[in-house]
Amino acid sequence: MTRPTEAELTGIEARHSPKPEVDAIGGRKLKPSTLMMGHGFDPALSEGSLKPPIFLTSTFVFPNAAAGKRHFEGVTGKRPGGAEGLVYSRFNGPNQEILEDRLGVWEDAEDALTFSSGMSAIATLFLAMVKPGDTIVHSGPLYAATETLIARILGKFGVNYIDFPAGATREEIDAVMTKAATGNVALIYLESPANPTNALVDVQAVAASRDAIFGENKPPIAIDNTFLGPVWLQPLKHGADIVVYSLTKYAGGHSDLVAGGVLGSKEHINTIRLMRNTIGTICDPNTAWMLLRSLETLELRMSRAGENAAKVCGYLRTHPKVERVGYLGFLEGGDDERQADIYRRHCTGAGSTFSLYLKGGEAEAFRFLDALKIAKLAVSLGGTETLASHPAAMTHLSVADARKQALGITDNLVRISIGVEDPDDLIADMENALAAI
Repeated sequence: MTRPTEAELTGIEARHSPKPEVDAIGGRKLKPSTLMMGHGFDPALSEGSLKPPIFLTSTFVFPNAAAGKRHFEGVTGKRPGGAEGLVYSRFNGPNQEILEDRLGVWEDAEDALTFSSGMSAIATLFLAMVKPGDTIVHSGPLYAATETLIARILGKFGVNYIDFPAGATREEIDAVMTKAATGNVALIYLESPANPTNALVDVQAVAASRDAIFGENKPPIAIDNTFLGPVWLQPLKHGADIVVYSLTKYAGGHSDLVAGGVLGSKEHINTIRLMRNTIGTICDPNTAWMLLRSLETLELRMSRAGENAAKVCGYLRTHPKVERVGYLGFLEGGDDERQADIYRRHCTGAGSTFSLYLKGGEAEAFRFLDALKIAKLAVSLGGTETLASHPAAMTHLSVADARKQALGITDNLVRISIGVEDPDDLIADMENALAAI
């Protein structure tokens, strides 16, 4: 192995490659799917390796003492923006930084951070943004662990919360915001589509309400974009300030890793980075490397899964044992018109995760789930394989029964995430499972 030159060492210390990024050709801005193949990585700094190696090290050597001081000024927050170079694997690392660069590309975000799980991303966000006495305004339902974190854990430390339903109108959102504004609202937290009902939140209405009611002292809007992003929904374009991901799902896409991400403005990301540096919730190098591999096929996987979901839901919606299908591609008129309006303004696709409401209750839902052959009975979503679960008895079991009913998390609800298998095979599997009811 050749010893790096002084110039190469300087490059290794930099967050970005010393070579100019090829982000455009002849005035044409390159698409994210193209940039996933090399953005943020210079093979010359890694012996010519086409793909980034996995940097399995706990610490990094400083070129000189002055550089060490500069890096720690960034890590400790004495200077905003994080470290200028590599310091220690609790703070940063080559794999994580390349991954963060590429995550930001999808939504044209100023900066991004990666975490050891989706919940560690959410927890770090909350800890960075709120203090005792503050209020969190949020949409509902949220992922059960997020609701638990807000109500039971942060609640123990004097953090308050107030919520509105995912499909709320501007007037309903205004009423909640006005009530919350009597205290100090530190964060507005959304999840769209909501887990597991698939209800959409009007991000534009939330942003307009926030701006009108809070004026210059407006709290940031953060949104969990796991179900649709970044291919089918990009909330930063609609008024959100921070986007949260469980990268375990579509970004990872193979059900073989657990990770989380947060994207947004440099100002907000700097605040969250300081908390991550302190409590050590960064993802590990191997997971970051696996995510870099997965991002190369993100658009292909999500597109195929979305096409499959449209075909499967088209079959399910007319089945006599199905009460209704909560699929975003079926929103039309009547009670769905409000949701359809949000969908047209916010989304570029219906996704591949949907809620299936069977005729009956828990017994019928369990018979259906137990009869599936191709689809696997497991929680999570966004993998290459089709997964099915029972939210009321599994992911949202900890939610109080009254709240589950109010949010539409009923015993006859099955959540399905369609994968990339042959769609006709999936339909045959669903048909066979429905016959078992």
